[in-house]
Amino acid sequence: MFKNNKKSALRILIILVRLFFRKYPSALFVLKWLFITLITGGLIGSASAFFLQTLDWATNFRENRLWLITFLPLGGFLVGLMYHYFGKDVEAGNNLLIETIHEPGKIIPLKMAPFVYLGTIITHFFGGSAGREGTALQMAGAIADQFSKPFKLSSDDRKILIISSIAAGFGSVFGTPLAGAIFGLEVFLVGRLKYHALFPAISAAIIADLVTKLWNTHHTHYRIEFIPEISFLNILYAIVAGIFFGICAATFSKTIHKAGYLFKSKIKYPPFRPLIGGIIVASAVFLTGTTKYIGLGIPTIVDSFEHQLPAYNFALKMIFTIITLAAGFKGGEVTPLFFIGATLGNALGYFIPLPIAVLAGMGFVAVFAGATNTPIACSIMAIELFGNKFGIYAAIACVVSYLFSGSNSIYNSQIIGEPKNNRFLKDIGKKLSEL
Repeated sequence: MFKNNKKSALRILIILVRLFFRKYPSALFVLKWLFITLITGGLIGSASAFFLQTLDWATNFRENRLWLITFLPLGGFLVGLMYHYFGKDVEAGNNLLIETIHEPGKIIPLKMAPFVYLGTIITHFFGGSAGREGTALQMAGAIADQFSKPFKLSSDDRKILIISSIAAGFGSVFGTPLAGAIFGLEVFLVGRLKYHALFPAISAAIIADLVTKLWNTHHTHYRIEFIPEISFLNILYAIVAGIFFGICAATFSKTIHKAGYLFKSKIKYPPFRPLIGGIIVASAVFLTGTTKYIGLGIPTIVDSFEHQLPAYNFALKMIFTIITLAAGFKGGEVTPLFFIGATLGNALGYFIPLPIAVLAGMGFVAVFAGATNTPIACSIMAIELFGNKFGIYAAIACVVSYLFSGSNSIYNSQIIGEPKNNRFLKDIGKKLSEL
């Protein structure tokens, strides 16, 4: 009798659950992606923590042994050999992730994660000028995509998986989960957001960020002590600054692609490209007598918020980064873009009467926004990093930079979802590399 009652109660419960999910299908969607992102976000957060901690070690080790910079050409040659003979199918990096979102094909090889990790650590260990977000995104995408087959994900679900992995990688490596979520939604399609992936992106980014912090991984904190009240004049200043940031972003994007083409056209054997690039960068370090333009450049970024710096800092960092990455070294462009933007904002303080920290903060996010066509993500990032009072200044600078950067990006596989001007409606659906 008791067993029969138990079975009846179980049947009723199953029926109620089915009715609930039939009435609220979004509940099943939420549970499904919460389960998936708990697994992928946990793994990505752990990978980001390991990467950030070992990157800090590599940076500190190099800064205490500057003679290592002499071996940058050899490090570049090793990276070139590794990718030329064993990693051609993952060499496209972040562009491969974006292409997979647009047209899901083969599973992203898991080897992308260790390859880009080793390549980035070598780059920083010997003194190249590069970032870290490209590494985090590629590690995240490669890890997450391995679950496509075990979870029997459809083509559409796989797109969501890659978007959420990008969100998790970005959010965990910078400690900005909300910006990471929007970046994942915004980066692959210029001018449009894919809201169907919103919950997975937010869930993955938050989980990955929490896990990264659980591993006692620390992020750099930037402070803006005084933010002036919003006024018509200050809005005008922010617009003027945004124009400079947009032009800078377009210049960086165009030049890095042209420099990459130049290395490929002039140096036929791929491993020789980072070898030559390493010789140029290492020589430039010894000629300038400073290491402030190699690596991540965090100390100079922090300084740009605190006092006036030489106006040429942003230009030199741009040159060092373009040569490093165009030659074939691994790493990301984003932290160098933070450096370029913050120091350009600092330089604008010579003639724009806003606090230096405010200009540096606007440049920090706005040059990045223009170079990646992600103004919403960058505006949210500014709020996460600098506080909500800074949001209006950041949003103005990011949107203006986005508009003035034109049809340029560090990611050539981005597709135009909505053009920045109605004059270019014919470009909808085209990759930036086709324009």
